[in-house]
Amino acid sequence: MTEPTPSAKMPRSRWTYLALGTAALAALVGAGTAALLVDIAEKKHQAKNPFFRVVELTDEVEDPAVWGKNFPLQYDGYGRTTDQVRTRYGGSEALPRTPDNADPRSIVAQSKLEEDPRLKAMWAGYAFAVDFREERGHAYMLEDQTFTQRQQAAKQPGTCMHCHASVYLPYKKLGEGDLIKGFEKMNQMPYAQARTKVTHPVACIDCHEPTTMALRVTRPGFMEGIRALKASQGVANYDVNTMATRQEMRAYVCGQCHVEYYFKGPEKRLTYPWSKGLQVDQIMAYYDEVGFKDWSHKETGAPTLKAQHPEFEMWNQGIHARAGVACADCHMPYKREGALKISDHHVRSPLLNINRACQTCHQTSEAELKARVETIQARTYKLRNQAMDALVGLIGDLKAARESGKGDADLLQARYLQRRAQFYLDFVEAENSTGFHAPEEAARILGEAIDFARQGQIALRDPGFKPTVSAVDIH
Repeated sequence: MTEPTPSAKMPRSRWTYLALGTAALAALVGAGTAALLVDIAEKKHQAKNPFFRVVELTDEVEDPAVWGKNFPLQYDGYGRTTDQVRTRYGGSEALPRTPDNADPRSIVAQSKLEEDPRLKAMWAGYAFAVDFREERGHAYMLEDQTFTQRQQAAKQPGTCMHCHASVYLPYKKLGEGDLIKGFEKMNQMPYAQARTKVTHPVACIDCHEPTTMALRVTRPGFMEGIRALKASQGVANYDVNTMATRQEMRAYVCGQCHVEYYFKGPEKRLTYPWSKGLQVDQIMAYYDEVGFKDWSHKETGAPTLKAQHPEFEMWNQGIHARAGVACADCHMPYKREGALKISDHHVRSPLLNINRACQTCHQTSEAELKARVETIQARTYKLRNQAMDALVGLIGDLKAARESGKGDADLLQARYLQRRAQFYLDFVEAENSTGFHAPEEAARILGEAIDFARQGQIALRDPGFKPTVSAVDIH
């Protein structure tokens, strides 16, 4: 038999290699397809089971660590609110301190009073002139309230717990199942007594219903405040937990605490001054109508007000609120963890999380978005400084007039203008976005503050001067 030539063998060898290669490729494709199908099945299973059912959660489970067994991803984010990261115009820098018997903290935030001594002049005679520091994350909200030097400077009521502690279960226990009655009882307690009734800073139970995880409002102050606001808009008997939309709740759960408020009457009932509206002018009109003051200014005798932290009110005046963007959309943006879409519970400045907090809507670079924010904040801060100078100037003039022998009748108009200038300035100073939540409104408010302060100085010099607002005699 004649042997085939090498050239005759080659085609058969090529076909063999091709067949083997095709089989290997098919095997790889099959394995990849199988892996993809398994991954898809796992993701679908994860999506159907958005949390681990390790423990049973009820309205009696307050400890966030227990909730964290079912929601480890959210609990991890919650724990990260211990981070102290400073942005250009906000955030807290971690400063070491030596613990002592009165205050066991080894780390605190920087003092705003040391950064700007004019604040001491603005709050002369009030506890905030003793201790006022940059705000830290939610993890510190109870600790920092407990050990602030303001506790020694003035007798604080149990009302303070409303925003600084997990109070839903303590209120229920104090009220024997009645949230409002428990709220009323704690308001009237001295701070030290109320502190023994609470254990945690804000926790899962304060914002979530334990069986469905639906968002809910648990703070009576907000329930009553939003009802009064809605009534002023023609909506009677508003029940936030049954009538608000889910997107509204993504702002309302934050608005439970990030608001302006005051302690009403001898029972120290926490009250949101919203019955006329949320703008600073409307809140000022409310305080004038009820004759409320936080204290009499030590240097001038003016019936002054201390703004709290009106982020909710200012956000409501801004473009994001008008566009339907809620607090959680920026401060707790959604993120993907496997097949799960969850809110990031590491609550923080959007400037520290621009990609997910801002670029979901704004299709431009992180550098550009950060520059836009800081431009707004720089302009606001410049106006804030001008308003502060104007206010300190009025305080100095009022003090001199008082020392020269001018009586209460002579000082009434200038004192009232101090009251307005100071509250308007403080409304922006105490609001933690440095103008970003509502840039135009922040600029308007600070412009009004400057004008009120300068009118007060003119009123001291010219008894015939007619200011733009008439004095209200607040005792």
